Amino acid sequence: MRVVGFLQTQITLKKAMFFSFLGCIVLSLFSSGQAMAQGNLLITPRRVVFEGNKRMQELNLANTGKDTATYNISFKEIRMTEGGGFEEITQPDPGQNFASDNLRFFPRRVTLAPNEAQLVKMQLSKTNQLVTGEFRSHIYFRAVPQKKALGEKEDSHVATGLSVSLKPVFGITIPVIIRRGESTAQVSLSNLELVRDEDQTFKLKLKFDRTGNMSVYGDIRVDYISPEGKLIQVGLVKGLAVYSPTASRTFSMKLDNQAGIDYTKGKLHLVYSRQKADKGAMLCEAELNLH
Repeated sequence: MRVVGFLQTQITLKKAMFFSFLGCIVLSLFSSGQAMAQGNLLITPRRVVFEGNKRMQELNLANTGKDTATYNISFKEIRMTEGGGFEEITQPDPGQNFASDNLRFFPRRVTLAPNEAQLVKMQLSKTNQLVTGEFRSHIYFRAVPQKKALGEKEDSHVATGLSVSLKPVFGITIPVIIRRGESTAQVSLSNLELVRDEDQTFKLKLKFDRTGNMSVYGDIRVDYISPEGKLIQVGLVKGLAVYSPTASRTFSMKLDNQAGIDYTKGKLHLVYSRQKADKGAMLCEAELNLH
């Protein structure tokens, strides 16, 4: 991917050191649900959406570890499975459009000292080629393994024989979505089932059913309503997506097992809604009567 000259000259890389307040910032980001972390890399926001007149957006990377780290940045194309997992693909599924051909980003590689941060700039390109609908790719940050320092000796116990060294390579992906035109996306909840694990933990199983030309994304909240009408929040999961063109997604979530809740009677009320940043509008709701 080429980065046009004006983008290189206009973008000033912003590097800032986090001092004693870094911990507070990190905690704030996690509690807000707007940050994504893997290994010692903290990224905010956790997803990027281009819609309306937006043509440029930023990702903030922060190294929360004690060592300098380097990350290569590229795109991955991903399919969401019905179980909510991800599979890397090279060709779009029917009804799926990749966004990578219409995006530029800079830089492609970052090196962050401990407690250092840097911005990655993303810009739309070739927008005249976009048709109505949703385009999605995932920007991928892959940790570059550290090389052994010069003069460092091999382990004497394995120097004369065959040895295998396994070093974990951390990577994290962030969805980048381009939307054009009106959304016809709709979602509903079905197959609600309350189950109890061997450790007596209650879990709620459910299924998201999505239709239309775009993905859905939001938070799901579960309230227990007693036979007397008392309402208690017993479950909350933030940042649940059903990506186009996936038509359905199964999901399981733990419920609060606090004293005083009798899951053999009453009912569960579920609300799936957009996040506060998206005005928090309800996407769908459902109820499960308990017996």
